[in-house]
Amino acid sequence: MAMPETMLEETLISEYARQLLDAHGGRAVAEAAQRAFACEQRDEKEAAQAWRRVEAALKLMRGPSES
Repeated sequence: MAMPETMLEETLISEYARQLLDAHGGRAVAEAAQRAFACEQRDEKEAAQAWRRVEAALKLMRGPSES
């Protein structure tokens, strides 16, 4: 049985967020936000949306004490 596309996308977003966190530590959220902003400035809406989803996943990983 194939995984629904949205579940696959969410899995990929979570994996990428984890990699970004490993690479950038405490700056991972800021890095994702900067990349989203840069995409928005270039009118790359889909890429910006993906980066915002990565940013949201990172905030969830941090938990409420650091938000």
